[in-house]
Amino acid sequence: MVNAGQAIRGLATLATLAAAPAFAAEVTRERLENPEPRNWLHNHRTYDGQRYSPLAGVTRDNVKSLKFAYAVAIGGASANENLEATPLVEDGYIYVVDVWGVLYKIDARDGRTARIVWRMDPGQERLAQSNRGAALWGNLVISVASFPARAIATNKDTGKVVWETNLNDQPEVMLTAAPLAIKDKIVVGASGGDKGVRDWIAALDGATGRLVWKKFNIPAPGEPGSETWKDKNNAWQTGGGAMYVTGTYDVASNRMIWGAGNPVPMFDPTYRPGDNLYTNSALAMNPDDGALAWHHQYTPGDMWDYDEIGTHVMFDVEVGGQKRTLVTHSARNGFLYTFERGSGQTVVAKAYIDGVNWTAGIDQKTGKPVDYDPARDVQVYSGKANANPAEPTKIMCPSPSGGNNFWPSSYSQRTKMLYIPALTNCVDVTWTGMNKATGWRGGTFGRGTAPYTTQLSIADPLTGETRKKITLPYADYSGALTTAGGLVFTAINDGSFMAFDDTTLDQSWRINLGSGFTAPPMTFEVNGKQYIGILSGGSSTAINKNITSPELKEQRNQTLLWVFSL
Repeated sequence: MVNAGQAIRGLATLATLAAAPAFAAEVTRERLENPEPRNWLHNHRTYDGQRYSPLAGVTRDNVKSLKFAYAVAIGGASANENLEATPLVEDGYIYVVDVWGVLYKIDARDGRTARIVWRMDPGQERLAQSNRGAALWGNLVISVASFPARAIATNKDTGKVVWETNLNDQPEVMLTAAPLAIKDKIVVGASGGDKGVRDWIAALDGATGRLVWKKFNIPAPGEPGSETWKDKNNAWQTGGGAMYVTGTYDVASNRMIWGAGNPVPMFDPTYRPGDNLYTNSALAMNPDDGALAWHHQYTPGDMWDYDEIGTHVMFDVEVGGQKRTLVTHSARNGFLYTFERGSGQTVVAKAYIDGVNWTAGIDQKTGKPVDYDPARDVQVYSGKANANPAEPTKIMCPSPSGGNNFWPSSYSQRTKMLYIPALTNCVDVTWTGMNKATGWRGGTFGRGTAPYTTQLSIADPLTGETRKKITLPYADYSGALTTAGGLVFTAINDGSFMAFDDTTLDQSWRINLGSGFTAPPMTFEVNGKQYIGILSGGSSTAINKNITSPELKEQRNQTLLWVFSL
């Protein structure tokens, strides 16, 4: 017989268990489709890629009181490492990777300290270009590593590897995008295209790591799209088309959209005449079998490294009493595009930065440049930026970095606006032809005459109109986060981490951490308190941009997870 004291103690225990987070709970399909507001379960937080958080503990009114909570040092095995990952958070536990592919589980439940629980080191043989994060699926954390290229499933409780799949099909292939977990599959995209990889997208069985399907972005002879590779150099074999930013997914239509990178060699379209499908494209695919539903190629026959791997953000809007399902993309080439999500039909395409000179504009019906000529094997577009043997040096705007690039824009459900951090610099491009010493073809880029700065813009993705823009004094390789608290967070190369009012873009908060950023900000909640997190550690590309800012020349690179709270 249970006495009263035992009953009270039993009820107290049950109450405690009910109130405690389920730390070992599986990340189910239902949770992935409807993530809890307190958690950050996906690379983009939600499948739609909006990078918007419904948390409103930190607001425009109180953000000035935001202060340092704790930091965790990760990586640091070699000089000038970059951290580009977005941390995942589930009920107070943080999962993050460094550029060596090392996966960390961090206990941050008490909000004052953070302890590394375990590390999974995949034994990467050499430093990769980047690693942008992991995925949660069931009781596993799925991460990627390069050299050799592998996808790895780690038990999130024990830190032990459950399965590992070797995807090293080419010498320089890398896996740098965070995986995307959809239903019973893990979708991964290959990169390394600039080094001559024929890139692909593949799906693995989540439970076993078994390869389910694999689709190359560059078609082989005879496959649909192969007619757009008109060369006699077999350029399709090393044609690029990298996928180094995680795609987005529409649950209702069971369709994902990934962005594909530039054709290779990057700067020499004469070596690979034609449009070069499916490079520089949005690819709408079925995750079950990889079937292509539609595509849009932004810059056919690209000669400027204007790849379009950046996030394709999905959003719904009501127009005239009717719901429209759309996808928007702030392109590296300087234009903001919005498409019908079901068909890929262009809704609008307008420049979001000033001074774009490679084309005279975008055809609003087709989404292609107005000066695109389907009869030409090598495009010239406006003729103002196409360096060639007859005109070896031209000024191109924007630069090869963009515009917006791998650092994400963010769509706010509060304002229905897109927040775009973009580089606005122009650079000289000089045609060099074949470099016999390196085998490299195409061009070299001189420095711009002005320091690299950033334009942070508020744009209406339905109309393409830019509502507001401000200039940040250094390059932004971080990206944007928007929140229900009316804030936009971003970070720049000089070590400044900032928050802005999402309506006026007035700066609401700023701290300088002394080391540049190449990772996006994110947010989560533990025990009812909101936290803002970001990784520091700029990429070599970002660090090189400091060359036009002498005051940053000797800035040191530190690889830490920084967390802030009220």
